[in-house]
Amino acid sequence: MAIKGIVLDIDGTLLTNKKVISEKTKEALINAQKNGVKVILASGRPTTGMYSYAKELAMDEYEGLLVSFNGASVVDCKTDEELFNQALSIADAQEVLEHMKQFEVRPMINKEDYMYVNNVYDNLLELPEGPFNIIEYESRGGKFKLCEIDDLAAFVDFPLNKILIAADANYLQENHQAMAAPFEDRLSSMFTAPFYFEFTDKGIDKAKALDTVLPQFGLHAEDLIAFGDGHNDASIIEYAGIGVAMANAVEALKEIADEITLSNDEDGIAILLEKYL
Repeated sequence: MAIKGIVLDIDGTLLTNKKVISEKTKEALINAQKNGVKVILASGRPTTGMYSYAKELAMDEYEGLLVSFNGASVVDCKTDEELFNQALSIADAQEVLEHMKQFEVRPMINKEDYMYVNNVYDNLLELPEGPFNIIEYESRGGKFKLCEIDDLAAFVDFPLNKILIAADANYLQENHQAMAAPFEDRLSSMFTAPFYFEFTDKGIDKAKALDTVLPQFGLHAEDLIAFGDGHNDASIIEYAGIGVAMANAVEALKEIADEITLSNDEDGIAILLEKYL
């Protein structure tokens, strides 16, 4: 098959564990675009947290696409036009944030230049590598300023593309079903990392966003190769003509992938593209 589009998750896939794009991977993706292949970044990140990587890959020159918020928004890198957006309703967002008050979690929401949290100092998660400042990481990654709001549910009077919940991994495993239960028929929810649980509007995922937008560019599922590592990448791995799991991917993703490549620290993307392009 002829590959016409490359779909890439960012964290754990495009980026190494040092949060950079390796030179070999960058070269492979820029060369692919020079040969007419469209590059699409598809991430749980907010759109603002994706632009720097798109610029580094010259996606603004080649009409690349950014699928952000786990599929709730799609932006054309060349024109900065938003091609798709499906946000949570204000009422649903308020209800989720009200429900979260009974759990030991850190909700994070954003609007324009700001990320809003209850307490900027309640920011440490215990990861295997040691204490991790999750609020600093999210605000820096999304290029947001920080603002404290005591009652996020009362504060929200605007649509949200997603609600990000952070907590210790074991706590989320024990409580995510209770967190999601009131919204099962109305909203989508999923793990995007062991310490992240997210809410989006019903039916939102990365594949839906692609299927909505790509036909206008003459692209379809069978034209795509997709790379991912997390649970929220399952939709693109199943959707694309060739679905590729990184060696560092969760086992559930490896089980549904067509191919398993090397890890994000071993140029797994570039190595597999050599096979197909």
